Amino acid sequence: MARLPVLDPDKMTVAQKQVHDTIIAGPRGRVQGPLAVWLHRPELAEKAQQLGQYCRFESSLPPRLSELAILTTARIWDAAFEWQAHVPHALAGGVDVAIIDALAADAVPEFAREDEKLVYEFTRALNLTRMISDDLYARAIDILGRDATVDLVGVLGYYGLISMTIKAFDVDPMPTAS
Repeated sequence: MARLPVLDPDKMTVAQKQVHDTIIAGPRGRVQGPLAVWLHRPELAEKAQQLGQYCRFESSLPPRLSELAILTTARIWDAAFEWQAHVPHALAGGVDVAIIDALAADAVPEFAREDEKLVYEFTRALNLTRMISDDLYARAIDILGRDATVDLVGVLGYYGLISMTIKAFDVDPMPTAS
């Protein structure tokens, strides 16, 4: 059970309501999960949702690679809400179902594309060892380019924050259709 209640829009402060309405009007269309937690601190919610909007919708990474990074991060953190929220986006973005299934089983996926293998290895290295070797960095620059490598680190940082929020505040997984 979540540690913080979801705020009722009718009982929000002016600042909370402004951020809430901005999120609703944006590409997400709703406030849930970590965004709902952050609304308890509207200044944080405002800045975090802006970063998230960039990472999800405006980064130089194609959705196939950003969603792979997001799912890999969700799996590392065992963040069920994040995983459930992004599997449909990953499928729509072109991540192969076999890769998603391997990640779900905490197995190393078989990659047909070098850029996907690189994103997976980079994501795991940064999250688990907290460093990127010179060789892995050089491969990232060679395969992804400078801009996409910078954006990948931004995506990983943002989804690390998402994962920490999910775990610290015990954010419930998304409800499933019955």
